[in-house]
Amino acid sequence: MKKLLILCLFVIGVFGAEIPWNSSYDQALAKAKKEGKPLMVLITSETCRWCRKLEATTLQDDEITSRINASFQAVNVTKDKSIYPKNFTAKMVPMSYFIDPRNGKVLYSIPGFWGTEDYGSILDDALQKYKK
Repeated sequence: MKKLLILCLFVIGVFGAEIPWNSSYDQALAKAKKEGKPLMVLITSETCRWCRKLEATTLQDDEITSRINASFQAVNVTKDKSIYPKNFTAKMVPMSYFIDPRNGKVLYSIPGFWGTEDYGSILDDALQKYKK
């Protein structure tokens, strides 16, 4: 039994975790309120190459996905197609917003593609602002 557990943990570590994106902004907000976590809103567009790069690299990194999964509720919305608050403007994409679910206020926002080290720092900043 112990060997099976170790094998399962090894497989999870090798293949990494994925971000369990919520299917809608409202669903993510409700879960964030219930769990007492900040909400991460990623706004992308269908034709944005930098969005695809962020999704394929930074948001596939095991450390980044683990941190997002542990500390945030996340939703990925499509600019001009998904339903989300219009005050989350995205003049450029990708756009990452971090929201306090208790009052709906933006804690932190950052446009563009970021590598893993920088995105990790962004997550730290957002969490620090949430905890204040």
